[in-house]
Amino acid sequence: MRSVDAAPEEPTTDPTAARGPLVPASDGSTRGRILDVAMRRFARSGFGASVRSIASDAGVSPALVIHHFGSKDTLHTACDEYVLAWIREVKRDSIGRAAGGNLLQVLAAADQYAPLVGYVLRSLQAGGAVGREFTEHMIADAEVYTAEAVRDGVVRPSRDESARVRYLVYSALGAMLLSVTLDPPQDAEDVTAAMRRFMSELYLPMLELFTEGFLTTRRMLDDYLLYVPDPPGRAQAPTAGTPHHDEEEP
Repeated sequence: MRSVDAAPEEPTTDPTAARGPLVPASDGSTRGRILDVAMRRFARSGFGASVRSIASDAGVSPALVIHHFGSKDTLHTACDEYVLAWIREVKRDSIGRAAGGNLLQVLAAADQYAPLVGYVLRSLQAGGAVGREFTEHMIADAEVYTAEAVRDGVVRPSRDESARVRYLVYSALGAMLLSVTLDPPQDAEDVTAAMRRFMSELYLPMLELFTEGFLTTRRMLDDYLLYVPDPPGRAQAPTAGTPHHDEEEP
């Protein structure tokens, strides 16, 4: 899917430059500093990171962290809101690429986004609010550009376009998450390098599957369609007698 395809050609200027700040600006308060430090610690170490480690990173006492946030769970929730606002800002500042299905490339291209990427990956692993909203952002974007591709004749129509888009996003994010989980970067803060490695290694098989397909016949699909109700949008999709590949099964 386009979310993990190579990014389109960019001007010769720095492609990581954005109209706004690459990182959210701290308000300069002790609470703001703790929040920023906590987000980065959770990105590096996961949500099991202790209040003591966060306090040490911020140069304050654990009691002061609790004073400002009440509990680690409340701090985690505040970090979620902080990162979700950051994601929305990144999409606005990089609208030409992010809204075109290249949000992962936008994030992977700039080391400044490493804490955001790390936090999103941790949230995907934990099933948190950030992971869910990030995924829904990607699905919403993919529905738009996939519909355009179908309209332009670049992509085949689907019997259930929404389900196909969701599957493609889940596949892309799941493969990325599994790759980073099983083969993490030596430096826990170098998440963007791990993402770049993942995308470069898997571009060829991904494009091969999308372009040339995998199965040589329609037998499995036709057998499946005999036993399931018509999914939404089937009238717009290829019919059972329409070959998907150059050769049809005898």
